[in-house]
Amino acid sequence: MKRFTSVEARIDAAAHGVLDRLPARGLYGALVEFLVFGLKQAWACLFGGAMLALIIATRLFWPDDASIERYDFLFLAALAIQIGMLGFKLETLAEAKVILIFHVVGTAMELFKTSAGSWIYPEESLFRIGGVPLFSGFMYAAVGSYLARISRIFDMRYAAYPPLWATAVLAVAIYVNFFAHHYVVDIRYWLFAATAILYFRTVVHYRVFRVRHKMPLLVGFLLVALFIWFAENIGTWSRAWIYPGQRDAWTPVSIQKLGSWYLLMIISFVLVTFVHRPRPAEAELAARPQAAE
Repeated sequence: MKRFTSVEARIDAAAHGVLDRLPARGLYGALVEFLVFGLKQAWACLFGGAMLALIIATRLFWPDDASIERYDFLFLAALAIQIGMLGFKLETLAEAKVILIFHVVGTAMELFKTSAGSWIYPEESLFRIGGVPLFSGFMYAAVGSYLARISRIFDMRYAAYPPLWATAVLAVAIYVNFFAHHYVVDIRYWLFAATAILYFRTVVHYRVFRVRHKMPLLVGFLLVALFIWFAENIGTWSRAWIYPGQRDAWTPVSIQKLGSWYLLMIISFVLVTFVHRPRPAEAELAARPQAAE
């Protein structure tokens, strides 16, 4: 897996020309590492951040007499962003495939959830299937885009990663439960437990700038889910979609939704691992020849 596209490689080289001259040790060295971490996170969020900015901007400034519906503009804008990111080599073709997969998977769930009344899209649109405007699939795709981009930008490697088949079974079970819990017992707490058991030993190793850091993967899952929950609050405030209790006035999304996003993010992560296969940490690679001997 190439870590950078050709454009990103040029940006990285230019950044090194500046950053390499900055202090490497002590407080200033730590601040440089933190600054690079923030910049790389923002770059990984490029698609999702652009979509969120458009959602906020259209909520604040969309004219009532516009010749195109707001949702249709968001859909066309999302397509334009994707074409632009590919054309300007800001993302890889593999990441574009991830976004397509997520759009399909997300739209299928949207069709079911909106028909069940879990949430609604209060505005009109032309580009829609049933009660689901097509831009909504890009909200799921934004999560997949972030996870795929961050995997290569931070050169992520894993220690004690579980078998791919086991993670696939977990992802399928989570996806099925999103539908099935409307008719049978909700098994989400069993799924939380299965996730914890499967990934309990897994540690993600990632490079920011000069230093390779590590973190329990379950902690990383929780942090990503938390930021998705923050983004959902912005999305519902902008009325890109709303829950039934938000029809008359906006209220913060229940913290209980954090669990749903946690599970959905697991599906997203597993799908990404079938495009960017998890690579073992250097320590595991070094230990393999010794084990063979």
